Amino acid sequence: MVTERMNKKTVTVFGLGFVGLTTALGFAETGCKVFGIDVDTERKGFLREGRVPFHEPHMEEVLRKHIGQSFFVTDDIPAAIAESAYVFYCVGTPYGADGSADLTYLFSAIDSTLDAVHDEKFRVLVTKSTIPPSTTAEKILPYIKGKGGKAEHLGVANNPEFLREGHCWEDFMEADRIVLGVNDETSKTLLTELYEPMGIPIKCVSHSTGEFIKYLSNTLLATLISYSNEMAQAADAFGGIETAEAFRILHMDKRWNHCNMSSYVYPGCGYGGYCLPKDTSAFYAQAAEKGFDAQILKQVIRTNTDRPVRIAEKIARCLEKGGDSKKSGHTGTIGVLGLSFKSGSDDVRDTPALKVIQALKKLGCTDIIGYDPVAMEEFARRYPDVGIRFARSMQEAYEESDILAIVTAWEEFREAPGLGNKEIIDCRYML
Repeated sequence: MVTERMNKKTVTVFGLGFVGLTTALGFAETGCKVFGIDVDTERKGFLREGRVPFHEPHMEEVLRKHIGQSFFVTDDIPAAIAESAYVFYCVGTPYGADGSADLTYLFSAIDSTLDAVHDEKFRVLVTKSTIPPSTTAEKILPYIKGKGGKAEHLGVANNPEFLREGHCWEDFMEADRIVLGVNDETSKTLLTELYEPMGIPIKCVSHSTGEFIKYLSNTLLATLISYSNEMAQAADAFGGIETAEAFRILHMDKRWNHCNMSSYVYPGCGYGGYCLPKDTSAFYAQAAEKGFDAQILKQVIRTNTDRPVRIAEKIARCLEKGGDSKKSGHTGTIGVLGLSFKSGSDDVRDTPALKVIQALKKLGCTDIIGYDPVAMEEFARRYPDVGIRFARSMQEAYEESDILAIVTAWEEFREAPGLGNKEIIDCRYML
């Protein structure tokens, strides 16, 4: 929780997506003056009007409190940099075909910063975007030093985020820990002063350690999910196993120290969204580049890639058995409940729902109707060629389908069995 001692500092944040907007508003909440910079014109328009362009609880209320008061969405990068001692980079670091992290957006933001520096004021440049270990030491620092005299007045650090979509605000303001990958004392002092008012434990480590901690966290979560999905498939192979109940009883083990493991040690359709697929693949590729073949992570990625296919095969088998249809083969209608990668979010990036739908189509199941409480518009915008219909409600999806498949664990889908007697394939083990 923020203490009464407030910041009187100025911060610039590049990138105003989930991480960047949360970071910007979090610092504004602690008393900082914050400039937000983004290349997306539509997003900037939304934010200036006090509207958040994605689904994230509490964020719009906080935005309206600070927009134009302590948080300013600006296109004047030189003015923002001139006033700021802190520059945070929250831009995307997507993964390419080989799984490695693409740093194009990060270096573009750094270039914009360096081009705007025209004085000898000390600034700390902080990468909050996820980057593989050794990136700061081997790529960012040499790049900045190559710019000549400006590097003398710049500190470089990384500050990994541990935000869950749907819980971004609370995860930032009530974080378990703040990790600072920082190798010089001036930057360490400045960043510690910036975060101290939040009253959260601060851990200062080396550049590469800070980068590694983020991957250590995300690859563990990905491993837990893939492990759970593999065990659920094994349970199906054995037959006669109450899979959901088995996992719930597993969670009771006191050796887990009463931690909330149920979100990750539980079967589903595979991990999706922006972070886990990107970070697990990027870390595996980076380790391979360094000469180490991470076999566990290789299998984690393989299991996750395979999971939607296995789910689709299960749905197709149920449809072929008949469902509520008298048609033969895969010619009935499948209702897919849930299109976002997780409940509580409208994020459909790398969503398992898309992969399940694509796998179903390859199996010959072409008539699919989807429903999601918040993500249908975003799904249709991002995947215009996927070729499905959309229902206006869970009830409509039920009425239009021969069978239903729960693909995202929205709480309202627990009521699906009450809609009637059609078969429901519970791909999230929530019923």
